[in-house]
Amino acid sequence: MDLTMLMYLVPSLVMFGCGIFGFITHKNMISMLISLELMLNSTDINFAVFNRYLFPGQLDGMFFTLFAIAIAAAETAVAIAIIINVYRIAKNVDINQITKLKF
Repeated sequence: MDLTMLMYLVPSLVMFGCGIFGFITHKNMISMLISLELMLNSTDINFAVFNRYLFPGQLDGMFFTLFAIAIAAAETAVAIAIIINVYRIAKNVDINQITKLKF
């Protein structure tokens, strides 16, 4: 494995680890969404890095990365809309309090 490849993969691994830690430990929906986006961004970095070093003449990994960024943007917009509606009803975005929304 090339040293320059490791210079991209190690920060990506740290980002993914921080995302998992944040997703598991935080109880706020916004914090969980940010952690999820951190994990998605680290996988986008991996797509680009592996494409660059395994198939330097092709752009498959770059297209996957752009597609994943577009999907993540749409997912974030929908998630924020859901969080805003939950906040309007429950006046709280804590995961433990969401069970109060059941009828």
